[in-house]
Amino acid sequence: MPNMANPRRHPRQAGDDGSGGNRSLPVLQNTTRRAAVKGGFATLGVAAFAAAVSPLKQAAERLSPQEFFQKHYEELTPQEKQRVIARLEAEARERFNRDVTIADDRPIPGTKFVYAINLSKCNGNGRCVEACHRENNHDRDTHQSYIRILEMPKGAFSMEDATTTYDGVVPKQDKYYLPVQCQQCDEPPCVDVCPVKATWKEEDGIVVVDYNWCIGCRYCEAACPYHARRFNWKEPNIPAREINPDQSYLSNRVRPAGVMEKCTFCLHRTRRGKLPACLEACPTGARVFGNILDPDSNIRWILENKRVYVLKEELGTKPSFFYYFD
Repeated sequence: MPNMANPRRHPRQAGDDGSGGNRSLPVLQNTTRRAAVKGGFATLGVAAFAAAVSPLKQAAERLSPQEFFQKHYEELTPQEKQRVIARLEAEARERFNRDVTIADDRPIPGTKFVYAINLSKCNGNGRCVEACHRENNHDRDTHQSYIRILEMPKGAFSMEDATTTYDGVVPKQDKYYLPVQCQQCDEPPCVDVCPVKATWKEEDGIVVVDYNWCIGCRYCEAACPYHARRFNWKEPNIPAREINPDQSYLSNRVRPAGVMEKCTFCLHRTRRGKLPACLEACPTGARVFGNILDPDSNIRWILENKRVYVLKEELGTKPSFFYYFD
């Protein structure tokens, strides 16, 4: 297996209380994006931070005063969240000529979401990639997705030997297939490097982004060892008829240009008791998802009874994403 260290019989690490390694956000003393940018200058230095936030300049020109002075998600009161969401829904109607509903889906108490993929079953068909593209309102021009499928030569031990641009009939006899997406790490390096705390890990294990707070510095993209972060270089192009109207503030609402985005385990679905779109689209049954804190869940049984691996375990990121064979 590429960059996979010793098999793990169970996902919990020494000292893990099973809570998902939630990282509480530091209390932000200043509550506007402008203040966050000012704090970034003090942290990184003028030159470094000015270069980091250069994508914000163009985006700022398009921001309304309400957007620019909006508080961090963690500091919004319920009433303020309602006003923000109402504004975003109205903007979506004006921009896309489509009614959308943006919810504020919160973690389910007693839940730690975990994903696993059976590499004996994955055949590289790419249905998961396409489902992610549609479900999460990705830009149609770039055909973006949060999932990459690596076609690996059998016996290869380095992801550098992989390709994501394979074509033709799959599976190929001399290849195996490795889907990679956000690993929802319990020790996420992307969270550590964000200068304005626009990304954090929630109680159910999902790492999220406040798109209205992100300044587009791309530090998180550079820090992620799984190449799971995406940057919006331009305003996304999505035909109105293809918009998924069932959205969530921290998940699949249409992201603006100049901000980072990532997989959220389809929290707009999974926090409502549904399965991720990529899992439902998989025709081989290779994907398994569930709550590791539920002793009767399929995911718990797999992680306790199969030879389970994680990508780049030596880095200590403690992923909540696992791979196994029959």
